[in-house]
Amino acid sequence: MAKFRYRMQNILDIKEKIESQEKIAYSQANLALQEEQSKLTDLMIRRAGYERTLKEKSVGDLDFKEIHRTKEAIEVMKVLIRDQMINVHVAEKKVEEVRQRLDAVMKDRKTHENLKEKAFEEFKQELNAEENKITDELVSYTYHANEDGEE
Repeated sequence: MAKFRYRMQNILDIKEKIESQEKIAYSQANLALQEEQSKLTDLMIRRAGYERTLKEKSVGDLDFKEIHRTKEAIEVMKVLIRDQMINVHVAEKKVEEVRQRLDAVMKDRKTHENLKEKAFEEFKQELNAEENKITDELVSYTYHANEDGEE
């Protein structure tokens, strides 16, 4: 029996490898985004802590040096948070870029898989046609052999 061999299997294999590489890149970009978001959350928590400390220092005995240092710390945290928001935005853009590349690679691989399926269907039809042809020839031969035997 004939065996199906897709003539562009090596291309399909390459497409699958590229897709797996893009999936890895996508997961790494997502991980980097999560790390940047975690850093941003930590900075916001620290800023809230400084603001709480400032409120506490503003009540009761006033230590102006400590209040001034806390206000400076809050201002520094605002700058750090702004910078971190930029980092988060850059990471989000990177994730989106990698996702789009992954989508394109997945579509390309799927196209090749569809071509392989069509080629396999054609192979099955050709095989079926060949089997029908052999069966017809066998029946015709048997019929003619019986006719010659009866005479």
